[in-house]
Amino acid sequence: MPNSEMKLLVIDDDEGIRKVLKVTLQGAGYQVLTAEDGQSGLKIFANERPEIILCDLRMPGMDGIAVLREIKAADPDKEVIVITAYADMDLAIEALQLKASDFITKPISTPALEVALERAKERLDLTRELREYTALIEKRWLDTAEELAKTYQFQKNLIESSIDGIIGCDPDGKVIIFNKASESVLGYPKVEVVGKLSIDHFFPPGKYSGLKEKLYSSDYGGTNRLTHYETNLVAKSGQQIPAQLSGALLQVGEEEIGSVAFFRDLREIRRLEQQFADQARLLHQDKMISLGILAASVVHEINNPLAGVLNYARLMLKIMKRGPLTEEYQDKFATYLNLM
Repeated sequence: MPNSEMKLLVIDDDEGIRKVLKVTLQGAGYQVLTAEDGQSGLKIFANERPEIILCDLRMPGMDGIAVLREIKAADPDKEVIVITAYADMDLAIEALQLKASDFITKPISTPALEVALERAKERLDLTRELREYTALIEKRWLDTAEELAKTYQFQKNLIESSIDGIIGCDPDGKVIIFNKASESVLGYPKVEVVGKLSIDHFFPPGKYSGLKEKLYSSDYGGTNRLTHYETNLVAKSGQQIPAQLSGALLQVGEEEIGSVAFFRDLREIRRLEQQFADQARLLHQDKMISLGILAASVVHEINNPLAGVLNYARLMLKIMKRGPLTEEYQDKFATYLNLM
């Protein structure tokens, strides 16, 4: 910060020192305020908020240590340079312990004053940069935290809104994710499952160990994966529910950090399959009945002309047994044969 933009407050009960410091500091380009005691100095500080304060340690009434405490309590970032005599070095050390930025001794030399001011300005610049950097870090952290929160919420909604049941487990098999579809299918509320039950609880006795072996093998969808495997799950009611199961081990490098299982309730599919089978059976029965009716109709249509043929044949045989055919019967036979 340029000197012309920086306010300095000089607090000293010695008017001569105040005047000398004011002239010197104004010559260096600073805006200079002065106060003759601690109380008036604190009032000016409260109104003007100077960046650097030069304060005498030995003053009547409120001394420099008390002024330093008040200023640091009001604004820890303000830089206070204490002015002391050689005999007051213990006070100067106490002031440094109270976060005074520096001290200068009387009589005040211009080089010592300039060095103390430069140090104070460097501390101010460093404090400002640190504050800006901290604000930037906080903003980035907040942005990152917000993005993480959004991502987490999206993933949570994705899991919860899935039509498939999703069960996530830690490396020991304890359930840590149990979505709404899992609650609906298995009948367990989430509060009774997460962190309390193991995944083998949802399979018939001895079934889960076999599934784990299949999961670790590469025969059912790849190593550490299980794809579209049909099995039974056990609901809270004890009912065994047919399900299509897929699963995977979760790893970071070579370390196993858990597993996840996805399952789909097959009861509706099984019901539709049974319904289809029943309909196919009924259709087959209808076809057989229709075939029977058709066969009866065909038999009827065949039997009628066959009966006529047989009747004429029997009649002709009966006439032939009577003896030689007369001309009359020959004509009748010709008529019968034409009919047949």
